[in-house]
Amino acid sequence: MAETARRSGRFLPGDPRVAEPYRLTPQLALRVAVLGFLALALFAVLFLRLWALQILSGQRYLAQANDNRVRTLRLEAPRGPILDADGRVLVRNVPGTRVELWPSDLPKTWPAQRAELRKLAYVTGVPVKEIVADLAKHGDDPVTPVVVQRGIKRQQIYYLLEHQDAFPGVRLAESFLRQYPYQSLAAQVLGYVGQISPEDYKRLKKKGYEASDSIGQSGIERTYDAYLRGKDGKAQLTVDSRGRPKTTAATTQVPWTPGDALRLTINIKLQRAAERALTYGINLAHSNPLEGGYADGGAIVALDPNDGAVLAMASNPTYKPSVWVGRKDPQKLAPLLNPRVAEKDNHPALNRATQVGYPPGSTFKPVTALAAMQEHLLTPFTQLLCSPTYTAYGQPFNNWTPDIDQWIDLRAALAMSCDTFFYQLGDDFYRLPPNRGHPLQAWANRFGFGETTGLDIGGEIAGVMPTPEWRCKTFGGPPCKGYVDRIWKPGYSIQLAIGQGDLLVTPLQMARFYALVANGGKLVTPHLAADVEQPGAPHQPRRVLRRFGAQPPLSVGVDPTALRYVQLGLEEATHSPIGTSSGVFGNFPVDIAGKTGSAEKFVHVHGLTNPIKLNQSWWCGYGPFDAPKIVVCAVIENGGHGGSAAAPAALQVFEQYFGKQANVVQKASD
Repeated sequence: MAETARRSGRFLPGDPRVAEPYRLTPQLALRVAVLGFLALALFAVLFLRLWALQILSGQRYLAQANDNRVRTLRLEAPRGPILDADGRVLVRNVPGTRVELWPSDLPKTWPAQRAELRKLAYVTGVPVKEIVADLAKHGDDPVTPVVVQRGIKRQQIYYLLEHQDAFPGVRLAESFLRQYPYQSLAAQVLGYVGQISPEDYKRLKKKGYEASDSIGQSGIERTYDAYLRGKDGKAQLTVDSRGRPKTTAATTQVPWTPGDALRLTINIKLQRAAERALTYGINLAHSNPLEGGYADGGAIVALDPNDGAVLAMASNPTYKPSVWVGRKDPQKLAPLLNPRVAEKDNHPALNRATQVGYPPGSTFKPVTALAAMQEHLLTPFTQLLCSPTYTAYGQPFNNWTPDIDQWIDLRAALAMSCDTFFYQLGDDFYRLPPNRGHPLQAWANRFGFGETTGLDIGGEIAGVMPTPEWRCKTFGGPPCKGYVDRIWKPGYSIQLAIGQGDLLVTPLQMARFYALVANGGKLVTPHLAADVEQPGAPHQPRRVLRRFGAQPPLSVGVDPTALRYVQLGLEEATHSPIGTSSGVFGNFPVDIAGKTGSAEKFVHVHGLTNPIKLNQSWWCGYGPFDAPKIVVCAVIENGGHGGSAAAPAALQVFEQYFGKQANVVQKASD
């Protein structure tokens, strides 16, 4: 066997079970030894290098690492100011300080985090649960700071700066806060700014918005946020391993760009007059407890009848947008957020000019008159009996006053606001054959009722324009089988003719209609924004970046002759001895035309179990009569007769606009 191995040259003895065994020659063994030596040498070098880094230079490199952590900071840009039509600043910015919380720098254990958050909550006044909720929203983004509070006070700033070691992850940053020089004026129009919601962030993320941004939440601030918000800047700040700044100032990489200025169509002097007029109208209603003892709110709208520019839009009760700035006071925010408190305070957050529907009462009679003449149910000279009561289908329908019993034409009917005159027209509409459809409602819809006006800040309601189909859908569902008492009845058409029943309109819709009457039959689109401007150098004019031109008025196809006689009837209503508001406008130096309204509505009154029927006081009109420049529409909730509260309130707006005073002889009527 040994001899055989020597002859074959094998290093190992052969294995009879392997036909061709692997060979391990001396050369191969040498190569393996060399490779093993090289591997050991390489590992020895790496070990020595790591030992040198860890043991010999570890402290030096740790110090360098601590001293060279760079954090990118967001430099918040100031929002653009909001101006009135004459350039007066309605909303501006003031500098402030915000508290940021960086999730990545918080303690790593929950007990330590909770202890820090409790201390931070004590200093800022923000509950721990709110801070935790905000952190949860940013759970997938640990390097984006959470804004805990904006506009903290000087004492809070000093405390946090002096106790930085107790608040890892907390940083103070410069911020800008909204300021309202005119306090509550135009609050519902201007809106407010607040923390971006998760829904808005998801929608706006692609446009560059961040989870820590503040955006417009309502009104002008929300609709035109893209123009008002500036472009944030960026800066770098060197911090140590605990997030503490190692330098006194950050290095700015990209400076912020301020937002653009937005000019509105509103005139702040006229706005102030409108809001004071609302308060005056409410107090005037209270002076007659039998009529207006429950008056508690209202709205006034002033429009340019030629292009729809909103000159004033007032709503009462109101609030101060500043309650949303800086530290939030739950008690002050309760009327805006808590439904129970809001109801008790009569919903101050609502813009009653666009978000509340009222029965219009007699201010709707010009709509009925125009529709009746368009459908050839009436001519300007048709004589109808204005009696104390109109009886139809065995049901009496009473006039607002029992003292009139005579035959009159359209102009007199509008001037004295005769209900029974228009009851007859409502009955005539009901008696039309089915193939004629619902022409009164159709014309009302053409005049802008039953749909939103297109106001640029949105949030409008469409109101209610009742039809047989609407009643079926609302109360029974087509084809209304089993709901015989809810199918359209004659009384519905009769009541609709004087603006009663299920009809609901907003003050802005009514102002838009009277603008149509004033401008000769064209429906305007109300708007609040005039243009976007870029601030110039001091004492230099602003550069207009974009103009929001008024949409072209839309002709509704109304007969000019019919419209002219309605205009004449409205002028007699304010100047004729029989006019329902002649005692208010008859001695005003400018010729005003308009119509009163006293709309009955069942109202829930605080302290009473069952609702009671109260009158909503209306007045709508325009001036000057032959060359209209302004339309004013006023409603005083539960204010009694239109001539008693709403008309005097509207007069104050005209007085401010024209700079003239009137000698008012009060006359309380429909």
